[in-house]
Amino acid sequence: MAHAAEPARSHLDTVGHSNGSIGVAPETAPADAWKQASLYHAERQARPGPRTQEEDPKLPDPKPAREPTFVPAPGRYEAMQYRRSGASGVMLPALSLGFWHNFGPAVPPERRRAIVCRAFDLGITHLDLANNYGPPPGSAEESLARILESDLGPYRDELVISTKAGYGMWPGPYGDFGSRKYMLASLDQSLRRMGLDYVDIFYSHRPDPATPVEETMGALDSAVRQGKALYAGISNYGPVEAKRAIDVLRRLGTLLLIHQPSYSMLNRWIEGRLLDVLAEEGVGCIVFSPLAQGQLTDRYLNGTPAGSRVTHSPFLTEDTVARNMPRIRALNEIAARRGQTLAQMALAWALRDQRVTSAVVGASSVEQLEANVRALEGAPFAPDELAAIDACLA
Repeated sequence: MAHAAEPARSHLDTVGHSNGSIGVAPETAPADAWKQASLYHAERQARPGPRTQEEDPKLPDPKPAREPTFVPAPGRYEAMQYRRSGASGVMLPALSLGFWHNFGPAVPPERRRAIVCRAFDLGITHLDLANNYGPPPGSAEESLARILESDLGPYRDELVISTKAGYGMWPGPYGDFGSRKYMLASLDQSLRRMGLDYVDIFYSHRPDPATPVEETMGALDSAVRQGKALYAGISNYGPVEAKRAIDVLRRLGTLLLIHQPSYSMLNRWIEGRLLDVLAEEGVGCIVFSPLAQGQLTDRYLNGTPAGSRVTHSPFLTEDTVARNMPRIRALNEIAARRGQTLAQMALAWALRDQRVTSAVVGASSVEQLEANVRALEGAPFAPDELAAIDACLA
């Protein structure tokens, strides 16, 4: 069937959920995300006055860059666990820091900076971004640029920085999905926002039912060959789509490094076939939303706190939380017996399969980040614990 005749599909049309579990909405942007991005960046461009000395030679010379004040912990690599991404030479930390929600202008800059610097101190060397993260879209990458300039720039070679393109970023037919024009233009914009010459991983953020996979993967291949990305990745692809993408990239001479799907105790769809495909093809797997949008924490055990994500997020509803709550409470009891919080057990569970290279965690505070990293200190799951967890989720 010709691609033009295929109906548009959402992410949830391309993946299934095993074990009867209730899926968690993917990290898609709202339908009007490109409007948010356009307004945000138009406002920045419209600020009065010249922006640089080059635009107005009368401006004084810019101040010299200040010396970085951040000195990383010397033992930062001793406690973190690292796993190889598939059959590649790349090692990623078991926990990676995601920039999806907490790195826009609504969060104080010093808090953003503190979270990222503390993550590096804890051995978290992988920073996971996308063009549409913030909010608003684009602002998370700008936040990282400032943190690199003030603190982490001297340690760029110790970092794996990734970004993605695939969701709506600007109006018109060229600002969304997986065309070559959109993918490569978006990468150029991301590099400018972050102040980088290259990213370590550039992802196709979602499959595009209207664009040949050869075109989208060709864009990733071009990004690698141009030196704008070191590796190619995909996200939100089902097992059949992932296999096609892997095959196309291999024919082009660029190996797929990693796939980023959603995965948690409440969203186990990758166990059906995707993990097998990735293992067979030597591709790594980094999972997002391992805490199911905060459901697998203590946040909702005693009701819905004011201002929590469920009160304003398009990706999580109170009905979903209520429907899952009996299982969440039962899982919390198992976690308590293990001496862990529910969040710590959920992260350890997501990493129990060695085919999972890393789990992306967000953090709204340094304390939350530190608590998540302590998930790696727990004892391995005993068979009876895994059976009890499966019984809760049945």
